[in-house]
Amino acid sequence: MLEDIMNIVVVGHVDHGKSTVIGHLLADTNSLPKGKLESIRENCKRNSKPFEYAFLLDALKNEQSQGITIDTCRCFFQTEKRRYIIIDAPGHIEFLKNMVTGASRAEAALMVIDASHGVEENTRRHGYYLSMLGIRQVAVLVNKMDLIDYSEDKYRQICTEYTAFLKEIGIAPKTFIPVSARVGDNIAFHSDVMPWYDGMTVLQVLDSFENIQPSHQLPFRMPVQGVYKFTSGGDMRRIIAGTVDSGSLRVGDEVVFYPSGKRTRVKTFEVFHAQAPVEVQAEDAIGFTMEEEIYVRRGEIACKAGETPPNVAVRFRANLFWLGNQPLKAGRSYHFKCGTQKLPLQLLQVERVINASNLNCESRQWVEKNEVAVCTFRLDVPAAFDTTDQLAATARFVIVDEYELAGGGIIVEALEDETYDVRNIRVSAGALSDTERRNLTGRKGFVVWLTGLSGAGKSTIATAVERRLLAQKIPAFTLDGDTLRAGLCSDLGFSDDDRTENQRRAAYAAALLQKSGQVVLVSTISPLQKHRDFARACAGDAFMEVYVKADLETCRRRDPKKLYEKLDTTGIENFTGVDSSYEVPKNPDLILDTMTDSEEYCTGALLDAVLKKLS
Repeated sequence: MLEDIMNIVVVGHVDHGKSTVIGHLLADTNSLPKGKLESIRENCKRNSKPFEYAFLLDALKNEQSQGITIDTCRCFFQTEKRRYIIIDAPGHIEFLKNMVTGASRAEAALMVIDASHGVEENTRRHGYYLSMLGIRQVAVLVNKMDLIDYSEDKYRQICTEYTAFLKEIGIAPKTFIPVSARVGDNIAFHSDVMPWYDGMTVLQVLDSFENIQPSHQLPFRMPVQGVYKFTSGGDMRRIIAGTVDSGSLRVGDEVVFYPSGKRTRVKTFEVFHAQAPVEVQAEDAIGFTMEEEIYVRRGEIACKAGETPPNVAVRFRANLFWLGNQPLKAGRSYHFKCGTQKLPLQLLQVERVINASNLNCESRQWVEKNEVAVCTFRLDVPAAFDTTDQLAATARFVIVDEYELAGGGIIVEALEDETYDVRNIRVSAGALSDTERRNLTGRKGFVVWLTGLSGAGKSTIATAVERRLLAQKIPAFTLDGDTLRAGLCSDLGFSDDDRTENQRRAAYAAALLQKSGQVVLVSTISPLQKHRDFARACAGDAFMEVYVKADLETCRRRDPKKLYEKLDTTGIENFTGVDSSYEVPKNPDLILDTMTDSEEYCTGALLDAVLKKLS
């Protein structure tokens, strides 16, 4: 089995012949399913339609009826040198976002130009997109030479014009190849009708491209696609699943997840209907179990300990291409997608806008459709990513505007958090409103109300989440039931009225801290549903009720404060769950079952839920 894999993207203006080039490559390398070519020929014959190699890719009815490729098409073939994943990217201006998606994982590109039309606007735009994506290995195919009677002069004119354009954007093309994809001239074999050309064929130029570095030799990166838990038959495994972007990983290797920094070791690899491997490499879709069960969520990047780690930051500079119908502007909310991460994003500054067709630069603070720009962005929470000079796959991102893919690019620099100049803040008369306070701090507070029996694990989980929020520069504070009773509620006992007053004070204290922009983790038994409903009313929408579930027997066995021991020896009046009732939450926002799930897992689950509420 060949280890080297290369992703190639084929780009160019609509109808310049990209799909036909790929179709001929597949046919000439015997990479088609058995009978595929014959069935397409027969179908064309039945419908009195001329056969075209593009039909091998354009299988969807709407594609054939419109005569344009509207989605990226991935196909595979191999030579004696390596395997290829070759991507046919759309050229129609309305489908540029699909082209960007296709090009985002490519190491090299074939640019197809129709010899009878020459260099068009999208030809230049696609060239600039390749440059922005960091793709420097480019070969230009001057296609449809049969339509210009194989004119060498016309071919040379196109070479001169496009070479000059590519030079301005930092791309030196590997070569120009005159081809006729319709009949196969210079695709896999040299053409007899162009004796004046003695350079490489398309297949030869593909093999001449170099992997920047074999993907399996790069640092390990695997965006976490999902975490799956099995419970039948006592099976308590959690499987971390995803597709390896780069590097390799073996059973026993230590894995670090970013941005959380959590660590564990690979226990086993899991695959469907096949023998589990001991090592995985780039392009493998795999799952693995962990020696130490930790909570990991979708969006984190699994990396190998000891290798170069990714950047973890909230601000970054990027080369951006914008495809949205609405201009990219500061003040609007977008979403950043890199790997499997999807996080809220804001534009901080447009450093310059470049017209991709003529390379003119403008200085303004918005980016229009089909423009490219250099911009800085800020995320609401830290993300893990690489820069394009480190690892290309995890340096590429897309931007979602509401529900539409609106742009994307490559990250060129991770930036440290900015400091705020208080002299630039406008002073207003009177007390601050909640909205003004939120705008000034850049944070919205939140109340997390953890309820459960004594010994269920409320305070342990709350403190662990507080620590992790603070590590991410998110203000957080834990209000523990025992701490409240030692100070703010020291005058209260355990009668029904005193319990109600205790919960009233805790709810108001939490709401006040929440207004200051803090995440307040309240760890209190709060045995009655009316207590928890009152706390929710105080905090409004910024509230989450969390039931930390553990039965009385489990809590007795743990007994971290020795209260159950004291209950059995000297007695405690009005002990919740024994001689004082505890009302299990009716509809909690989250249940943490500490009887079946580890402390680490429960902590991670609550942290994940809080971060989602803050986004």
